[in-house]
Amino acid sequence: MSEVGQNSQKSPQKRAKTGGRARGTPNKITKDFRDTVTKVLESNADNVGKWLKAVAEGDPVAETKPDPGKALDLLAKLAEYAAPKLARTEHVGDGGGPVRIIASNLDEKL
Repeated sequence: MSEVGQNSQKSPQKRAKTGGRARGTPNKITKDFRDTVTKVLESNADNVGKWLKAVAEGDPVAETKPDPGKALDLLAKLAEYAAPKLARTEHVGDGGGPVRIIASNLDEKL
Protein backbone atom coordinates (compact mmCIF):
# COMPACT_ATOMS: atom_id res chain seq x y z
CA MET A 1 0.00 0.00 0.00
CA SER A 2 1.43 3.41 -0.92
CA GLU A 3 1.28 6.43 1.36
CA VAL A 4 -0.89 9.37 0.41
CA GLY A 5 1.06 12.22 -1.18
CA GLN A 6 4.14 10.19 -2.10
CA ASN A 7 5.21 9.79 -5.68
CA SER A 8 6.50 6.37 -6.65
CA GLN A 9 8.83 7.85 -9.28
CA LYS A 10 12.32 9.04 -8.36
CA SER A 11 12.70 12.81 -8.26
CA PRO A 12 14.99 14.30 -10.91
CA GLN A 13 18.44 15.34 -9.75
CA LYS A 14 18.80 19.01 -8.88
CA ARG A 15 20.79 21.14 -11.27
CA ALA A 16 23.71 23.28 -10.16
CA LYS A 17 23.04 27.00 -9.89
CA THR A 18 24.35 28.71 -13.01
CA GLY A 19 23.30 32.35 -12.74
CA GLY A 20 21.82 35.11 -10.67
CA ARG A 21 23.19 36.79 -7.58
CA ALA A 22 25.67 35.13 -5.30
CA ARG A 23 24.13 33.66 -2.17
CA GLY A 24 23.81 36.19 0.66
CA THR A 25 24.05 39.26 -1.56
CA PRO A 26 21.59 41.91 -0.30
CA ASN A 27 19.21 43.33 -2.85
CA LYS A 28 19.67 46.89 -4.11
CA ILE A 29 16.81 48.39 -2.08
CA THR A 30 18.15 46.92 1.19
CA LYS A 31 21.64 48.23 0.43
CA ASP A 32 20.32 51.69 -0.50
CA PHE A 33 18.21 51.85 2.68
CA ARG A 34 21.17 50.90 4.89
CA ASP A 35 23.39 53.44 3.15
CA THR A 36 20.76 56.16 3.66
CA VAL A 37 20.36 55.36 7.37
CA THR A 38 24.15 55.37 7.79
CA LYS A 39 24.43 58.79 6.11
CA VAL A 40 21.63 60.22 8.28
CA LEU A 41 23.28 58.93 11.46
CA GLU A 42 26.71 60.19 10.40
CA SER A 43 25.43 63.66 9.52
CA ASN A 44 23.51 63.88 12.82
CA ALA A 45 26.11 62.33 15.14
CA ASP A 46 26.21 65.43 17.38
CA ASN A 47 22.41 65.67 17.45
CA VAL A 48 21.97 61.97 18.23
CA GLY A 49 24.15 62.41 21.31
CA LYS A 50 22.07 65.40 22.42
CA TRP A 51 18.80 63.53 21.79
CA LEU A 52 19.94 60.50 23.76
CA LYS A 53 21.09 62.75 26.62
CA ALA A 54 17.71 64.53 26.61
CA VAL A 55 15.90 61.19 26.84
CA ALA A 56 18.22 59.88 29.55
CA GLU A 57 18.20 63.02 31.70
CA GLY A 58 14.76 64.38 30.80
CA ASP A 59 13.95 67.80 29.42
CA PRO A 60 12.28 70.38 31.70
CA VAL A 61 11.33 72.57 28.71
CA ALA A 62 9.47 69.71 26.99
CA GLU A 63 8.33 68.43 30.40
CA THR A 64 9.71 64.92 29.85
CA LYS A 65 10.89 62.76 32.72
CA PRO A 66 14.35 61.16 32.75
CA ASP A 67 14.36 57.68 31.22
CA PRO A 68 17.91 56.23 31.01
CA GLY A 69 16.53 52.77 30.13
CA LYS A 70 14.77 54.13 27.05
CA ALA A 71 17.94 56.00 26.03
CA LEU A 72 19.92 52.77 26.27
CA ASP A 73 17.26 50.96 24.23
CA LEU A 74 17.42 53.65 21.53
CA LEU A 75 21.21 53.44 21.46
CA ALA A 76 21.04 49.64 21.05
CA LYS A 77 18.60 50.04 18.16
CA LEU A 78 20.89 52.55 16.45
CA ALA A 79 23.89 50.26 16.95
CA GLU A 80 22.23 47.60 14.78
CA TYR A 81 22.80 49.86 11.78
CA ALA A 82 26.50 50.32 12.55
CA ALA A 83 27.31 46.67 13.25
CA PRO A 84 25.13 43.85 11.92
CA LYS A 85 23.63 41.38 14.36
CA LEU A 86 25.38 38.06 14.45
CA ALA A 87 23.32 34.91 14.18
CA ARG A 88 23.38 32.64 17.21
CA THR A 89 24.72 29.19 16.57
CA GLU A 90 24.27 26.20 18.82
CA HIS A 91 26.65 23.27 18.55
CA VAL A 92 25.28 19.88 19.52
CA GLY A 93 26.56 16.35 19.32
CA ASP A 94 24.92 13.20 18.01
CA GLY A 95 21.20 13.07 18.69
CA GLY A 96 21.17 16.63 20.05
CA GLY A 97 23.35 15.72 23.04
CA PRO A 98 26.60 17.30 24.19
CA VAL A 99 29.54 17.68 21.82
CA ARG A 100 32.19 14.98 22.28
CA ILE A 101 35.80 15.94 21.69
CA ILE A 102 38.21 13.11 21.05
CA ALA A 103 41.87 13.99 21.43
CA SER A 104 44.31 11.47 20.01
CA ASN A 105 47.93 11.02 21.11
CA LEU A 106 47.28 12.99 24.29
CA ASP A 107 49.63 10.76 26.35
CA GLU A 108 52.52 11.22 23.92
CA LYS A 109 52.56 15.00 24.40
CA LEU A 110 52.67 14.90 28.20
